[in-house]
Amino acid sequence: MTDRRGLADAQELAGKLQLEKIEQAANAGVDWIQIREKDLSARALAEFTARALALAGSRSAVLVNDRVDVACAGGASGVHLGEHSLPAGETKRFAVQRCARENFLVGVSAHSLEGALQAEKAGADYVIFGPVYATPSKAGFGKPQGTQRLREVCHRVAIPVLAIGGITLENTKDCLAAGAAGIAAIRLFQDAVKLDDLVRELREVS
Repeated sequence: MTDRRGLADAQELAGKLQLEKIEQAANAGVDWIQIREKDLSARALAEFTARALALAGSRSAVLVNDRVDVACAGGASGVHLGEHSLPAGETKRFAVQRCARENFLVGVSAHSLEGALQAEKAGADYVIFGPVYATPSKAGFGKPQGTQRLREVCHRVAIPVLAIGGITLENTKDCLAAGAAGIAAIRLFQDAVKLDDLVRELREVS
């Protein structure tokens, strides 16, 4: 997940650094890159997404946070929705009807078992569940859920579940053991000095 504001105070420099991180992530073999730049206007987000897509190429799927219109117009692989965003099914229908995208991915953030079940019922392709561990960026979503709740969610829904919130190289194994199909993170990837080494180690853990 991207968050250019965490890389630098100056907006232009932050955007440049974020795009460099996106290219590094694609080169390292990160499966999905979620553009999570909530403060950008639709036009600025579209321009940023276009540059991200060009850098990622076919190596990583690029998903856009919430803005299905931007994702469709730019040719992104999908969109990631918040728990209270448009329903996944409605979003997917828009992508199919307006953008002629049958294979368009729609993911949903969930912070409870009920939220995960609702996302699945609505037609989501995957769920990002958390926070599993304590993290400042997810403090507004309540206390850490822990791996036991993650395990419950993973066993109750049929779609893939990605763990988020305080994810580190060390606790990734516990998340996967609980049934998670993978992990999602901001700081883990953006703070990595050698992203290719990190991705290699994460794959070894899985």
